[in-house]
Amino acid sequence: MDDSSTVRVGLIGYGLAGSVFHAPLIAATEGLVLDTIVTSSPERQRQARAEFPEVRFADSADELWGRADELDLIVIASPNRTHVPLARTALEAGLPVVVDKPLAATAAEAEELAALAEARGLLLSVFQNRRWDNDFLTLRKLLAEGALGDVQRFESRFERWRPQLKGGWRESGDPAEVGGLLYDLGSHLVDQALTLFGPVESVYAEVDVRRPGAQTDDDTFIALTHTSGVRSHLWMSAITAQLGPRFRVLGSGSGYVKYGLDPQEAALREGLRPGDPSAAWGVEPESEWGRLGAGESPLTGGGVPVPTLQGDYPAYYAAVAAALRDGTPPPVTAAEAAAALHVLEAARVSAAERRTVRIEVPA
Repeated sequence: MDDSSTVRVGLIGYGLAGSVFHAPLIAATEGLVLDTIVTSSPERQRQARAEFPEVRFADSADELWGRADELDLIVIASPNRTHVPLARTALEAGLPVVVDKPLAATAAEAEELAALAEARGLLLSVFQNRRWDNDFLTLRKLLAEGALGDVQRFESRFERWRPQLKGGWRESGDPAEVGGLLYDLGSHLVDQALTLFGPVESVYAEVDVRRPGAQTDDDTFIALTHTSGVRSHLWMSAITAQLGPRFRVLGSGSGYVKYGLDPQEAALREGLRPGDPSAAWGVEPESEWGRLGAGESPLTGGGVPVPTLQGDYPAYYAAVAAALRDGTPPPVTAAEAAAALHVLEAARVSAAERRTVRIEVPA
């Protein structure tokens, strides 16, 4: 692909992931064009055409494969159970692929897809957008500067108050659907922990189903011991009546505490778009900055405010475009996704058998 080429993107799925995240971010990326959306829903087609008047539609993935020679990249934002078969078909058709998280239900399936992509010389990347959250970028900067000393414990939460079930495949108890919070929010939390602190040697988990009528986990905790010595404590919950800090990171010199969520998802849901001059993309007010300090709670004024860096979800697809154009590494690799899935699988075993599970770390 030369510098003048445009990447024509086929997007499979126009539910939450496709409509809120992928389509707007693809359209905002220089060098990418949202060419075709796969959805059989007339309502979703009308919704998409209102924002992307030039887009084409396909009623099924099979119809899309009939146009494979007209496309340069496939993005899979359909339900989790479809990720592996769709990614495999796309790669076998000679097309690079981006898959929404989780890449697969098992690490073995992820590794098989990674091997297929490597054999075909094709990009295979996983959409782990939370690596570009404002708080995560800020924490990475603090760690790079040594502002906390030696990190001892990393606490990370995605907590919500949703006592009523919403239904749909994400809350299905069918294992084939790969639903539940462990594989949904846990995919983000584990990916962030591995990105910051490296491989994990042991996993302990508590996986609970709390809401009446719920079929899959809605209140889960994971404790990771990294080979680096850092311990990560990760919470994901739909039934948290009082939300804890998004991050609490404790080091030998100081700690960093950050409340609240990155504003990018809310902005996308509201119809705001990257590059909109009326919106300061990914910027949060000073009142929501985290605090860095030691010996006192940030809620009583302890520590000093740390300016939160600008969140940058558009950076993911910019890096995908660069990888296709220049051959640079993808922003998130399939191997990284497989490593996270090894942890999630170990967490499921830990919770079921009520024991700590060790993970074999490659030498």
